[in-house]
Amino acid sequence: MLAIYRREMGSFFTSGVAYVFLAVFWLVSGIFFYNTVIAVGNADTSNLFQSMFIIVLFLIPILTMKLLSEEKKNKTDQGLLTAPISLWDIVLGKYFAALTLYIIAESIIFVYAFIINYLGDVIWASLLGNYFAMLFLGAAFIAVGLFISSLTENQMASAVVCLVVLFVIYLSENLVASFENGNLAKRIAYKAVTNIAFYSRYIEFTRGVFSLPSVLFFVSTAFIFNFLTVKGLEKRRWS
Repeated sequence: MLAIYRREMGSFFTSGVAYVFLAVFWLVSGIFFYNTVIAVGNADTSNLFQSMFIIVLFLIPILTMKLLSEEKKNKTDQGLLTAPISLWDIVLGKYFAALTLYIIAESIIFVYAFIINYLGDVIWASLLGNYFAMLFLGAAFIAVGLFISSLTENQMASAVVCLVVLFVIYLSENLVASFENGNLAKRIAYKAVTNIAFYSRYIEFTRGVFSLPSVLFFVSTAFIFNFLTVKGLEKRRWS
């Protein structure tokens, strides 16, 4: 797994994906930080972290689009699949490489914290809670993106499909909001969708609520999609 991890981290920087991802992430988050904190002279970061959900949603597809689709396009996937390593090593090596780059990007939050310190007292418990909320959210989204990347050899198609899937996940609660007070079937549909919704679980953290069920939800989502990726590669290996 470590060999795959090092290879993928090197690939991120040699291909320029890391520089684009980090630059856009820091630029857009900086704009949100200025508008929600600096411009209003407020040390409260809740609005900032609510906005960060959108940044993560749009940038994760860029981060994950090449993870497995490039291997498939260049026909190097067969070398990986026949190498004397487990499929979990392949998937987790790529997954943790993407997660590492994501953690580097979101750690800009600590730079913002020192800036906020000049506006007022930093509530570190709240800030760290939100930081880990972003980490859990990104971990789940990266697993989704990795799975989608394993389905195609076209990087752009992988990015677009991943963006659409994450956007539908984001809108899912709004799409079924009218079902809350409907008939039994609609209420069941509403309950089912809200139970697997990402946004409301993430927003809980930005409002200072630490929810263990939400943490378990994000972690289990990451595991499920990584498991699906392994199963997909396993099918290709034996075919």
